[in-house]
Formats: sequence, C-alpha cells, structure tokens
Amino acid sequence: GLYLEAARWDRRAKKLKPSNIGEMMSKLPVIHFQPVENYVEPPEDYQCPLYKTNIRAGILNTTGQSTNYVLHVSLPTDDDPDVWVLMGTAMVTMTND
Repeated sequence: GLYLEAARWDRRAKKLKPSNIGEMMSKLPVIHFQPVENYVEPPEDYQCPLYKTNIRAGILNTTGQSTNYVLHVSLPTDDDPDVWVLMGTAMVTMTND
C-alpha cells in the first residue's frame, strides 16, 4: 500500500488535510493510475512526491533523479501547495516500522 507522511487523506472530502495529532504516517486508499496524454497539472493541487522508502535518500542515476524517487501525484487540497512543501509532505510505499 501507499502511506502519506506529514498529512492525511480525507476520504469524504477527497482532499489532502493536515495530519491528526500524533500521527506521522497515514494509510492512503488504493489509487488507480490512468495514463493521460498531454496531462496538465492543476496549479491548485499539491504535486506530492512518491518515494520507495521514507528515508527519501537514494543514489543519483544517469537522469539526475534519486533511485528512491518514483513519481509525483497531483493531490487536491484546500491549502496552498507551498504549505505541504514546507511540511515535507510525501507519499511512500513502505514504512520503517
């Protein structure tokens, strides 16, 4: 499954929300990725990075990206996307627990 670090997913509102008190990671619902040609990212959405592990470190490959980075996912939010950048919000495929 996927986990959200430094935020939570509100299933009713279908939006990114601040995490509950004392909660570092929250489980995300299943995401169905559907390819779209010429996709334009909505500027009001947070472009959330997805990493393999929550360490967020990896070796740079020949393309200049970390081997731990997978892709980014557009997540709707009521807040400015910069809020989530400052909070370090990211998705991960596994936890260290």
